[in-house]
Amino acid sequence: MTHLCDLPATEQAGLIRSGELSARELLQASLDRIEATNPDVNAIVTLDAEAAEKAAAAADDAFAAGRLLGPLHGLTLAVKDLHATGGMRTTSGSPAFADHVPDTDELIVERMRAAGAVVVGKTNVPEFGAGSHTFNPVFGLTRNPYALDRSAGGSSGGAAAALATGMVSLADGSDMGGSLRNPASFCNVVGHRPAPGRVPTWPAGDPWYTLGVQGPMGRTVADTALLLAVQAGPDPRAPLSLPEPGRTFLTGLPLRLDGKRIAVSPDLGGAVAVDPEVAAVVDAQAETLRALGADVVRTSLDFTGAEEVFRTLRGLNYLMGLGPLVERAPDQVKQTIHGNVAVGRALTGDDLARAGRLRAALLGRVQAFFAEYDALVLPACQALPFDADLEYPAAVGGVPVEDYLDWMMAACLVSATECPATAVPVGFSDDGLPVGVQVVAAPRDDLGALEVAHALEQATGAGQRRPGLIP
Repeated sequence: MTHLCDLPATEQAGLIRSGELSARELLQASLDRIEATNPDVNAIVTLDAEAAEKAAAAADDAFAAGRLLGPLHGLTLAVKDLHATGGMRTTSGSPAFADHVPDTDELIVERMRAAGAVVVGKTNVPEFGAGSHTFNPVFGLTRNPYALDRSAGGSSGGAAAALATGMVSLADGSDMGGSLRNPASFCNVVGHRPAPGRVPTWPAGDPWYTLGVQGPMGRTVADTALLLAVQAGPDPRAPLSLPEPGRTFLTGLPLRLDGKRIAVSPDLGGAVAVDPEVAAVVDAQAETLRALGADVVRTSLDFTGAEEVFRTLRGLNYLMGLGPLVERAPDQVKQTIHGNVAVGRALTGDDLARAGRLRAALLGRVQAFFAEYDALVLPACQALPFDADLEYPAAVGGVPVEDYLDWMMAACLVSATECPATAVPVGFSDDGLPVGVQVVAAPRDDLGALEVAHALEQATGAGQRRPGLIP
């Protein structure tokens, strides 16, 4: 019998709506699970049980009065420690902000609370979200629940590990170069990178920046779509926000893919090195998709220039956001961030102009590709979960890794396209380590990515396998 904490959030929500489960009962189950498993994985780094108990009581009082607070009524949720939570410590994993307590919630948190979520605390991140391995000098290392000596990925590694172990119903995250997708693949859960503007960000250092987005994570695709329905929708303060309401994603997801034309590529057309076990699992999805009724072609979008676009725009963003801190308190910032800021400082007008031209050409190829295909299935992460004591793997598929972006380039290249992508579990390595794919859809077609991911999820059943450390 499945434990309450391991049920999909959609089933937990159904039990609450039917009156079979109270928000208080679900919260207590979550707190018990946190106590039992968090010492092993270190996923939740700030816990506020008292505030959560007040929120759960308010949800139960509203239900007793015949009122639901919203789609997330009574569900437990932990917020990524990069996102501001009013009255709750928000550190970004940095010694410079170790005691920082914001006055107000940022928009994504405000929306999740308003929808009835019971916020229990914050999930661990790399320092300022830099890197896809979750460790920092404030809270330490987050471990993979499927193998405690391995990385949980990042930067939403705490969120992914908390979901995998059933500590919370749902979790939010953010993604510049794979921070929703890589940890989802490492921890056997689902992470959706929305199209830029789908989940408006406010306040924002650069409101026109499109590489970095915020989005949802869940144990299932349906759970992830449920959270996206709350996070999404326009906001006048976010100039890139898309007009469609969040309820667009409160829809049934298909089990079949008849009539869909889907491309599958284990190595992005040779653009990246991939671990052979990962490539084999990705390649096997071609037959799964055919069995679901799709017309499958082994091919890839041409990612020429995408890496340069990504590195250039990312460097500029780090200079804008963290350059002042690096100047003011250099000893409080890790060296990789110094390096990122240095990349931004070294950029010239010619560099930015070239990146703009490459980006325009890339987006033209994206439009042509998705005029022919409904989705592109790629590895969510090129590597298997690696030794947690390393900052990043030394090689992937026998190819040396030059820097801490190389091994996650499969996600970074997709970020440069501005396409939405859903990371979903589809299998395991010979050693029992999770492997996920990312389903990439046309620009702004978030629902299309979720639909293909859901059909794959249901066909493979890989996401139903929970970590052995769960009591």
